[in-house]
Amino acid sequence: MRIRGKVRIDKKTKNLAKRLKPGDIAIIDHRDIDELAARSLLASKVKAVINLGQSISGRYPNQGPLLLVKSGVTLLDADSRRLVDMLSEGQVVEIQGSGIFLGEKQIATGTIHTVSSVTSQLKDSLGNYRNELTKFAKNTFDYAAREMDLLLDDLAVPPLPVDFNGRHALVVVRGHNYREDLGVIESYIRDVRPVLIGVDGGADALLDSGFKPHLIVGDMDSVSDAALKCNSTLIVHAYPDGRAPGMERLHQLGLTGHSIAAPGTSEDIAMLLAYQQGADLIVAVGSHSNVLDFLEKGRPGMASTMLTRMKIGPALVDAKGVSKLYRQQVKVGYVAQLMVAALVPITLIALAAPETFQIIRLMLIRLKFLFF
Repeated sequence: MRIRGKVRIDKKTKNLAKRLKPGDIAIIDHRDIDELAARSLLASKVKAVINLGQSISGRYPNQGPLLLVKSGVTLLDADSRRLVDMLSEGQVVEIQGSGIFLGEKQIATGTIHTVSSVTSQLKDSLGNYRNELTKFAKNTFDYAAREMDLLLDDLAVPPLPVDFNGRHALVVVRGHNYREDLGVIESYIRDVRPVLIGVDGGADALLDSGFKPHLIVGDMDSVSDAALKCNSTLIVHAYPDGRAPGMERLHQLGLTGHSIAAPGTSEDIAMLLAYQQGADLIVAVGSHSNVLDFLEKGRPGMASTMLTRMKIGPALVDAKGVSKLYRQQVKVGYVAQLMVAALVPITLIALAAPETFQIIRLMLIRLKFLFF
């Protein structure tokens, strides 16, 4: 096996994905590659991924590596992190077996992952998942006691140019199957016209689907410049002490925004904001709501999310996975029944009026040329 390509290097996979080009070799430092990261790499059409971290640590069954190798992408865990010190962005390297070469010189070795090896590792990780789940639950309940203000108090929301009162709100987050789920509810968006809230990269998902977000909420680290410049209201999620690193990025782009200081995740803030502003219904796409979701994000607990969902209660409709629940497929049998049903009145009309019969005959001839 020989794979040759230009290297692109970044410790953060989500940042690297923005710079990757088809045929590149991605060098990342990503312990336990998650599904979302894997999909972003696949979308870039990389030839190979060299990981300075453990693609599968065995703590829990992360699905990213399996997605990569099943899609034909070579995945290699490098034996040394010093590899990045030997390379510069854009240099051409070659992977030969488990070796990494710069020119004729082998600069590193690693472990190649295959479908069978990844499947075996994922199976083994199930034994450790119980321990991770126990630690996760303890952290969640511990932090829930500390973050109780999130449940009891209102957010300090600045005046907003959009009216939520009595309307639906759609909160889009970059989570599992968010693009597919968003595609399924496009007709709902057009018919109901909810307030659209993009959480960081969720704003790009809305724009890609042809919808401009009314608000963009987040720490602004994974949303594109184009989305930030689309004239949406920008709300930076700040730390509880008021620090808002995301505001610096807005200033660099010549933009202004508001900040909301609160613990928890940006999607929690988006949902609480919609609830507090009077939204009748809050529909969430791509939201993080279970242990695996949060472990993949590197979070040891989900206290704020638990408290948020307790607070907004029946106002929340989680559309996560709706694309798996409902797939719009037209069955041949249904089409045949519909055609037979339609032919009955057409035949009666044709028999009653010869002129109509000639028109129908011409239409059938045109359809024959179009479809056969």
